[in-house]
Amino acid sequence: MVAIGNPFGIGQTVTSGIVSALGRTGLSIEGYEEFIQTDASINPGNSGGALVNLRGELVGINTAIIGPAGGNVGIGFAVPAHMARAVIDQILRFGEVRRGKLGVTTQDVTPEAADKLGLPVTEGAVVAQIERGSPAERAGLRPRDVVTAINGRRIRTSSELRNRVGLIPVGEEVELEVLRDGRPRAIRARVGELYQVTRVTGETIPQLAGARVANVAPGMPMHGQIEAIVVTAVEEASAAHRNGLRAGDLIVGVNRVRVRTVSELIGAMRNAQRPVRLTLLRGEYRITLMIR
Repeated sequence: MVAIGNPFGIGQTVTSGIVSALGRTGLSIEGYEEFIQTDASINPGNSGGALVNLRGELVGINTAIIGPAGGNVGIGFAVPAHMARAVIDQILRFGEVRRGKLGVTTQDVTPEAADKLGLPVTEGAVVAQIERGSPAERAGLRPRDVVTAINGRRIRTSSELRNRVGLIPVGEEVELEVLRDGRPRAIRARVGELYQVTRVTGETIPQLAGARVANVAPGMPMHGQIEAIVVTAVEEASAAHRNGLRAGDLIVGVNRVRVRTVSELIGAMRNAQRPVRLTLLRGEYRITLMIR
C-alpha cells in the first residue's frame, strides 16, 4: 500500500507499507468505524490523503494515527473507499448524509454468548432490543434473533451491521439473513432514517449558545424509549456546534448527573463546574462532550 499526504498541503509525502487489518472499530473517532489499518506512515496533517494499492487504485482516505506523543508510532488508519463513495453519493444527491437505521440494539455473538444462548454460530449480531414502531419491528425481527448477513454480505459483528445499514439509502429495502431458534430465515426490512427532523422549535440555554433543546415528547421518533432532552437545532459556527453538539442528539447527563427534562438540564448546567461533561445518545452510541 502507498499512503499519500494531503494533496492540498505543502510538502506532500508518499510512503509505503502493508495493510495489517481490516474492519477496525472501537477507536472512538466517529460513530461509524470500519477502518483499514496500515503501517504505511501517516503523519500529522496528512488526513484526507489517499491510500492506494500498487496499481494506483484508491482503497482508502487517510484519517488517523496512533501517536501518544504526537508522532506516528507506525500504525495508521484509513476510511475504506466504499464508505467514502457512499458518503459522496449521498451529499451529491441530498446535500447531506442521511444515515439509515433498523431500530435495533445489538450485541456481538462471542463464543461465550453463543454457548449461553445455545447458538450454532460464533459470529453475527444478536438482537437485544427493538425500538417501538421501528423498521425492525415492522419487519418482524425479534429479540434473540441473530443477524448473519445483509443483502448477501456476511455480518460478523454488531458494529459491522450498524455500518452497513448506515450506508444504505433511507427507504431502500434490504434482506436480512437471520437465525431464529437455530433455524435460518430471510426477513425483508425497509431502512428508516437515523435522525428525523423534528418540528418542535425548542428553547435556548445560555450555557449551550447556538443550540435549541426540548423535552422528548409524544410524536417524536424516540418517544417511549427514554426520558431525555432532544437537541432540535444547532446553528453552524456557534459555540454549541464547535463543541460537537448536533441536531438529533439526546442529552441524558451533566457531569455524570442524570437529567430528563429541560428544566433539569438548565439547573444542572447553571450549577456545574467547568468544563462540563455532557453525556449524549447519538444513534446507538453514548458519547461525552466537554463544554468549556
